[in-house]
Amino acid sequence: MDRALADKFTTGQLADPFSFLGARPARQNGVSGVLTRAYCPGAKRVRALLSGGEVELRTMGGPWADFFEGFAPLDHNFEPYRLKVEFAAGDSVFYDAYSFQPVLGELDLFLWNQGNHYQIYHKLGAHPLVHQGIKGVVFAVWAPSAKKVSLVGDRNLWDGRRLRLRPRGSSGVWEIFVPNYRPGDIYKFEITTQDNVVLMKSDPMGFQMELRPKTASVVADLDAYVWGDNEWIQKRAKTNFLTQPMSVYEAHLGSWRHTKEGEWLNYREIADQLVPYLNDLGFNWLELMPLAEHPFDASWGYQVSGYYAVTSRFGTPDDFRYLVDKCHQNGIGVIMDWVPAHFPRDSFALEYFDGTHLYEHADPRQGAHSDWGTLVFNYGRNEVKNFLVANALFWVDQYHIDGLRVDAVASMIYLDYSRQEGEWIPNQYGGRENLEALEMIKTLNTKLYELFPGAMTIAEESTAFPAVSRPVHLGGLGFALKWNMGWMHDMLDFMSKDPIHRRYHMERLTFALLYAFHENFCLPLSHDEVVYGKKSLWDKMPGDIWRKCANLRLLLGYMYGEPGKKLLFMGGEFGQRGEWDHNAQLAWDLLKWPEHEGLQAFTRDLNALYKREPALYSLDFDWRGFEWVDFRDADSTVVSFIRRGPYPNDTLLFIFNFTPIVRENYRLGVESPGYWRELLNSDSRHYGGSDVGLGGGVLASQPGSHGREYCLNLTLPPLGFLVLKR
Repeated sequence: MDRALADKFTTGQLADPFSFLGARPARQNGVSGVLTRAYCPGAKRVRALLSGGEVELRTMGGPWADFFEGFAPLDHNFEPYRLKVEFAAGDSVFYDAYSFQPVLGELDLFLWNQGNHYQIYHKLGAHPLVHQGIKGVVFAVWAPSAKKVSLVGDRNLWDGRRLRLRPRGSSGVWEIFVPNYRPGDIYKFEITTQDNVVLMKSDPMGFQMELRPKTASVVADLDAYVWGDNEWIQKRAKTNFLTQPMSVYEAHLGSWRHTKEGEWLNYREIADQLVPYLNDLGFNWLELMPLAEHPFDASWGYQVSGYYAVTSRFGTPDDFRYLVDKCHQNGIGVIMDWVPAHFPRDSFALEYFDGTHLYEHADPRQGAHSDWGTLVFNYGRNEVKNFLVANALFWVDQYHIDGLRVDAVASMIYLDYSRQEGEWIPNQYGGRENLEALEMIKTLNTKLYELFPGAMTIAEESTAFPAVSRPVHLGGLGFALKWNMGWMHDMLDFMSKDPIHRRYHMERLTFALLYAFHENFCLPLSHDEVVYGKKSLWDKMPGDIWRKCANLRLLLGYMYGEPGKKLLFMGGEFGQRGEWDHNAQLAWDLLKWPEHEGLQAFTRDLNALYKREPALYSLDFDWRGFEWVDFRDADSTVVSFIRRGPYPNDTLLFIFNFTPIVRENYRLGVESPGYWRELLNSDSRHYGGSDVGLGGGVLASQPGSHGREYCLNLTLPPLGFLVLKR
């Protein structure tokens, strides 16, 4: 044995352990045979069970007592072989990990370094497979600046000397195939930096992690689940969701509902309770707050430490698949929040991963968000861009997610986001746009629609950046939808005012229609607006209990009436009174009170109307689908508009009275004669209202009004609205 090489192996100076350990052809004293070398700390005796026979491996003694070596004049085929090792605690027979060939191909490594391996999650990470006829797990990780990388875990007593990974040339990727490892095994990567600092890191592409506060990765088999949603996936590929109704229920699984003991439900229990609930209320989409693994409950999932691991809080990867599968089998699409804008500084995760700023910029003016105490991805690095694009595709591919709502897009695309003068670095043209982030987003959206027809991305983008929801080939960013944050803030500001003052703020109701067709908008009433002292929707509404209920019905009705897809955060459907608390379930006991039961019934009927009437969804992003009748009646604080569908008979008329005053003999112009039927009255006694309305409908007459040939003589309910159809 070359003792100098043994010393280099021990001290980490030898980069490739496979060049030193294992079996290889050799000659001794003119005789050809096999030289076998093993590293077995604590062993008393080691024998190699080669294809040509058994070979005794002798310890080198002294400082090299853990190294064993033997030569035999055997005809060995250099297939994987086993070691028979005697320890003080007993004998053990196992395949030598250093007897296996590499698993990853050169093309995989080339595409990864180029930034173009969009299914790299099939290669990096931990993958159970059969390699060279033996079952085991291949582990691969990108750590280009590491001096050495070891696999540690329960199976090898967390001893970084035992399983050292093989560097794959200049790719920066390290890998090892470990025989007899299996799903459920716990592991981390022990990374030694160039400065000889030892880092213990979870797997950036690990598919499962331990339940917090533990932080190790878990080997998972993502090929075992049998899906039952083939019909949904085939239909999705042929459906243009932009012309279909989208009523989205936004949920945080840890606080939607608990067990009787106050514990979390698991994914399967959630599926069996949440899916029937959504079907009953008429929501046809479910948006889940981030479910990628995160260490801190109060971050709600927005500070991700395991981008490829579904959180273990609620079960296994297959348990989560069951939830998605059940949604699809019941006609419910699934959107998941995706957070590529930043990642936390947890020492076990991505920060300073291989002893360098690998995933983040070194300069904090580019690589850190001071507001959130998090780090920014280096979108311009090929492998980091590939990591993120592949991650988005991973959730759609492996978990059948239908849409990704991309969080905090503005913080990604602006270099000066929440930064003062001197705290940011302009791009190469002197501008404030993050060109690398924009390119990553465009690549993601292009590849998503190419590889998974019918899937979509949704931008939470809070600025006026142009063409966010326009196709990339037309100069846009390629998102299918954009959250209309301005609409949400304007509406909540208007509705929170006492009705006596609303007449002075009518522009809050109308401003969003000035730009409503510049993007494909989703109108959200999201979790962001019911936390941190902002009050619940219920508590934002002025007045007593009756008025709060009436105002909430007005708010929801206005959202469903205006162009755009709809999103409501959980609890809003029945009037959750307190602010959202991630530790507590929704206040389900409120439903024993008639006012809250009435709100829930109203939400159910509103969703039914929405899905039944093409005027409310088919032309959401076409100016021909909307027309004001009157938005100038500030004295009465009444607004009215028309929604149109593909056919004349689809037309609906909405009239909103934002005061508690009953408006009798209120004249409103319409284009067509005949009887206008009352489809929905938010003041119905079924919803807890005062039952003021039209008694079923009204006949149009002449003379006309509002520049139209005919007129309706209406009684408008207090703090209520009517939906009429000819």
